[in-house]
Amino acid sequence: MNTSHRFIIIAVVFVTCLITANTIAVKVVNIWSFELPAAIFVFPLSYIFGDILTEVYGYQQARKIIWLGFACNLVFVFFAWVGQILPAADFWQDKQAAYVSILGQTPRILAASFLGYLVGEFTNSFILARMKIMTRGRWLWSRTIGSTVVGQGLDTVIFIVIAFAGPGFNPMMILNHWLAKIIIEAAATPLTYRAVNYLKKKESTDTYDYDTNFNPFLLRDRARKPIG
Repeated sequence: MNTSHRFIIIAVVFVTCLITANTIAVKVVNIWSFELPAAIFVFPLSYIFGDILTEVYGYQQARKIIWLGFACNLVFVFFAWVGQILPAADFWQDKQAAYVSILGQTPRILAASFLGYLVGEFTNSFILARMKIMTRGRWLWSRTIGSTVVGQGLDTVIFIVIAFAGPGFNPMMILNHWLAKIIIEAAATPLTYRAVNYLKKKESTDTYDYDTNFNPFLLRDRARKPIG
């Protein structure tokens, strides 16, 4: 499949949302008495764009972008660490602690973020692709929300348990975060419909993953059956 400028734009926005979410997720906020990571409003966007990638271009293309997002996040983390260990200028010494507290993510946070992301995104894409075949392309809302319920659920449990479990840990944070993501996904459904319909028309493609190998570690696959 030739790479279109629309595909590239979606991939770039997906990766941007991911890196932004992983940067600000270290802060826990209180919204209407609910304790949530600060990334609560941006991270679900990566799932929405992941849904669009899978629905229009298929699991194989989504798989490549998921790994691209993982690689880009690694690049960001590496150079944030380099910036942390480089000697600070004299006039900047008092800001070093602030830099470390935000960008100097601990191995625990990184492990939680990377593992939750991979499990959640691949589960989300797999379920959406399989449900598309089961529903014969109908009821897009059932696929986007259904895949989010499971994918975001796994992501949320993995990330929050690994990142925050310990003294003072509130398990309700998992439920609150998960429900908030689902609500955001559901609220965005009309926009998802418009984006998907627009792309299918402009790209003249509507991919069904009939013959796809869903191994997340396989970056090459035989051709799938396009419709449209």
